[in-house]
Amino acid sequence: MAEERDAEGTEALIAELHKKIKDAFEVFDHESNNTVDVREIGTIIRSLGCCPTEGELHDFIAEIEEEEPTGYIRFEKFIPVMTRALVERRYRPAAEDILLRAFEVLDPAKRGFLTKDELVKYMTEEGEPFSQEEMEEMLSAAIDPESNTINYRDYITMMVVDEN
Repeated sequence: MAEERDAEGTEALIAELHKKIKDAFEVFDHESNNTVDVREIGTIIRSLGCCPTEGELHDFIAEIEEEEPTGYIRFEKFIPVMTRALVERRYRPAAEDILLRAFEVLDPAKRGFLTKDELVKYMTEEGEPFSQEEMEEMLSAAIDPESNTINYRDYITMMVVDEN
């Protein structure tokens, strides 16, 4: 009896995940033909609460692309891989304390904020650089327009996904 309830619960969870994945995919399926531009896959994955690195995203795409890449990803190839990623809780965002430590490294004076110029420099010239579009998106959410700074504690609080 308990095993049946567990199986039903698992099936319900998978059905719910499939609906979320389908809904996210359909936003970018402009032709309504169950395909999306491969360049949209990262956005779709991130909209589902995952935060893959560019390398992980590249590997994900390689797994779902056609043998002869067309520039488009089919839903039927995407859904099993995305479902597995969600079930296995892959590509989880960084924890709040890790993000705070990362920002503190960039703020050796311990001011509690970074200037817009500092942030742009770090995010575009160090490590895995942000694209112009990613940088603009981050700045629109992170920068206080009055002071032209990012109070990183506030930004982290806004960014962190509640796991409960």
